[in-house]
Parts: sequence; C-alpha cells; structure tokens
Amino acid sequence: MITVWLSEADFEYDIHSLVKAFYPEEEVKVFADKEKVLKLEREGTPLFRLEVYYRKQEPGSVELFLCLPAKKKEDGMVPPLPGEYIRHRNRTAEMDFSDRKGSKNRLKQILYRMLSEYTGRTLPWGTLTGIRPTKIPMSMLEQGKQESGIRDYMADTYLASPQKIRLSIEIAKRELELLSRIDYQDGYSLYVGIPFCPSICSYCSFSSFPIGIWKEQTDVYLDALEKEIDFTASVCSGKKLNTVYIGGGTPTTLSSLQLDRLLTKIESAFDFSDLLEYTVEAGRPDSITREKLKALREHGISRISINPQTMKQETLDLIGRRHTAEQTVESFLLARELGFDNINMDLIVGLPGETIEDVKNTMEQIQALSPDNLTVHSLALKRAARLKMFPEDYQGMEMTNSWEIIDMAARYAKEMGLDPYYLYRQKNMAGNFENVGYAGSGKAGLYNILMMEEKQTIMALGAGSITKRVYSDGTIKRCENVKDVAQYIARIEEMIERKRVLLED
Repeated sequence: MITVWLSEADFEYDIHSLVKAFYPEEEVKVFADKEKVLKLEREGTPLFRLEVYYRKQEPGSVELFLCLPAKKKEDGMVPPLPGEYIRHRNRTAEMDFSDRKGSKNRLKQILYRMLSEYTGRTLPWGTLTGIRPTKIPMSMLEQGKQESGIRDYMADTYLASPQKIRLSIEIAKRELELLSRIDYQDGYSLYVGIPFCPSICSYCSFSSFPIGIWKEQTDVYLDALEKEIDFTASVCSGKKLNTVYIGGGTPTTLSSLQLDRLLTKIESAFDFSDLLEYTVEAGRPDSITREKLKALREHGISRISINPQTMKQETLDLIGRRHTAEQTVESFLLARELGFDNINMDLIVGLPGETIEDVKNTMEQIQALSPDNLTVHSLALKRAARLKMFPEDYQGMEMTNSWEIIDMAARYAKEMGLDPYYLYRQKNMAGNFENVGYAGSGKAGLYNILMMEEKQTIMALGAGSITKRVYSDGTIKRCENVKDVAQYIARIEEMIERKRVLLED
C-alpha cells in the first residue's frame, strides 16, 4: 500500500494514476483528510507516504514530500507508531493555479522526477497516463505544427521517451491519412455486441457470458437486438454509415443460422452505400466452423479477427482459452481457403509465466501464417478479471513485459510487412506500455482508429455497449446499455429510449 495525503482535494486522479504507473502492484490510497490516511496506516504500514501541499495564493506553489516509515527498533519486533515518518525526499515548484492544465502538467512533472529518482526507473510514456496518447500529436499535426516541435513538446511537457514520441507521431500521421476518407459530420459507425463466449478468460473484464449457459437464450437476445437495430436505422436514416463492427464477446458463438439472421437484419435495415469497412470479430478459434465462415463470406464481410493471444499451449490452458494452438492455425488456414484476405490476429504479451522466448515462439508461428493485421496487447488487469480477483491461483508466475519484448514484437510485425496504425493504453498495463495495431497496405481497421480518436459518432447496440455521440465542437456524450444479458432483454425499450434522449439533445 502507498498512502497519499493532500493539503486539499485537487488533482487526486492525476496523482493516483502516476503513482500507480510506478507501482502497479501496490494499492494507492489518496485522501485530503489526514485522519483517513492515519486510519489506513494504523491498519497496515505503507511502503511510503506521499504528502502534497498546495499554496494557491499568488505566487502559487506546490511542495511534495516522500515520507518513509520510521525504522523499527533494533530487535525488529516493534513497528513504528502510526504517523512516525521521515521525510526522505522533497520537491517544490512554482505553479500558476489559474492555468489548470499547466498546473496539472507541472505537478505531474515534479512528482514523476521524484518517483524516478527514488525508484531508479523511468516510464516509457513519462507522465502520460491517459489511454489515447496519439491524440496529442494528431491535434498538433492538424494545427500545422512541425514534427520537431511536436517532439520537443512531448519530451518537455510529458517527459516521454524518444521511442514512444516517434511511435505516436508515426501513428498519428498514418491515422490522419486513413481518416481522410471518413465523413465526421454526416457519417457514423455502428457497433453490434454479441456478449457470449465459449469460456471466460482469466484476464477478461468485459461483459461476457458463457455460451453453454445462455445457448437457449441467444435467439431471445437477437429478438431484443433487432428492436435496437430497427430504432437505430430509423434515427440514423439521413446519415452515412461508414464502418460496421460486430464484436463481443465472441460473435461466432452464434450458430451459422443465427449469424445469417443477424447479418441479414443489419443489411436490410441500413444503407451500405457509404460503407468502407465491415468487420466481424470471430475471435476464439474454438468457435469457428466452415459453416460460420461461409455465412460471413456470403454477407460480404471484409475483415475478421482470429485471436490466439498466445501460441503456448500451457498458457492457453492456464488463462481459460479452451482451444489449442493447432486450432488457431486450422481456423486461420480455413478462413484463407474461403477467401478472407483481411484477417487480424490479437496477441497479449505479459501473460502469467511467459518468457521472452515464449513470445518469440508465438511471433514466429504467427509470422508463418502471415496475417494482414496484428494487434499486440500489453496485459492490463482490471478489477473484474479473474487474474486480479484470485491472484493465489497464479502464485509464482511473473507477469512481465519489457522494452525488449515490445521491440521484438514490432520487429516481427515489420518483417511481415505490417506498419503501426493505431495505439491505445489501459490502466494497470504490464510494463506501462501500450497496445499497438499493425496492418499491411490497405488493411488497417478504420473502426479501431475511430474508437480511439473519438472523431465520429458510434452507435453501439447490444448488452454492455456504449454509444458515443460526437458533436461538431468535439464534445462527446455517452449512452450506456446495461451489461447483464437478462436485464438487456427485459429493458430493451429503456435502452432504446436512452438513445432517443441522447440523439435529441
């Protein structure tokens, strides 16, 4: 545990996120109430306490102290009394609190330098803790800024490494080129969620439900989903549909007849005249059959995903992926046989017990298949994931990531002729790295970029989905569907009304 005491409540989230980036395994508690901090410290001695003092009267300043618990007595049996701390390091900086963004960046800079000195480590993304770092260079490029100026700004303001700055600029340039075909004002994208999976993976925190339990309810779910499809098609009839993404869960847990039913419904409801991309996330190899892939082909699906996550069988078994590495290869080759020429594969680095040699072996097997897209995820554990909830099941298994692993994955992608085209980050990500999507020429996933950059309205249907309405001034408003399948079915009219209110605003 790490405790943080603030002289007043301000910048709590930013401080918490940055401390957590340095100490992902520690619980970080942030309070402006010193009594709450002392109560926590009476229950257990923290690794250290961080004290933050704001002085907001002009000229403003902030002072940070990193405080270590007083040493135990020589016999090692008596712990320090609560509140007995030694100020080990401190930093002070002037701050103009009337400039909130500038104050936040300045505070994070001095906190970063203090923690970097104390730990002897740097973070690849510096003080950047948000999930969309490419938004910064993209915005600056749109303003006509030169690359040299963008590099200097990201280094000076966010203390990011040269490698990550270079990657974010490269991706931002490619995104701008790809998005030049997208109609932001009169266009929109469609997400359709199928929240069922063959089994629930231990790292997953999405709204997924095992198909074995819900198989008899999938048609009832589709009944509700069709009502939402009809409403969305009606309310968006004057707009141009640019991309469609069917995800989950695992859409191919549906039978081939159910897939045909869903795709037929979508095609009959929406105008595809302006459609640039149609994706179905087949995902789990153990859900893929020839009949299902044929159904996708017959409906003109232009892009699919077949996601192994790893090609090490022991890891697949450990994380609850009930398929074999051989099934991944068989599914991929079957999709190629049936004519799919835009196949994405997802991998996760940082899985429990995996070494760099394991990742190398996975990359070599993927290279032999030569996918058109490759998405490399750094493991991120959220509270709802089994790996987070039941850590005792994975004791002794390190979940590590490193520059070496990330660079190796990038090299393999390059050897496959795949260039990075989108990037995003998540909280509690192994090694404080990122997820990167790589694609061959003309194979980049437009929907992925639109999701990350939030430049176009995305109508999201199905249990657990979140619609994002993007206004002309860049403002974004969201509308969530309930996550529970039974609740979604029972409350479908309410889900539709939520969208109506959002779109009429």
